[in-house]
Amino acid sequence: MTPLDKPIKRELAIGDELYTLTITPESLKLVPKGKRNGLELQWADLVSGDAGLAAALQASVTGRS
Repeated sequence: MTPLDKPIKRELAIGDELYTLTITPESLKLVPKGKRNGLELQWADLVSGDAGLAAALQASVTGRS
């Protein structure tokens, strides 16, 4: 396997919207194309099972549902 030692960015289409997905050694981040803020999920939260809680908390802070 190739270790993940630097960020990887990819464009992703979800429905009619374009997003930028950034995968880093610490987290993954999904941001609407052309924007700065989006959803970020730490790998530790994902493997511990706290991913849903972390996403819900971030959504409540940023005003998303």
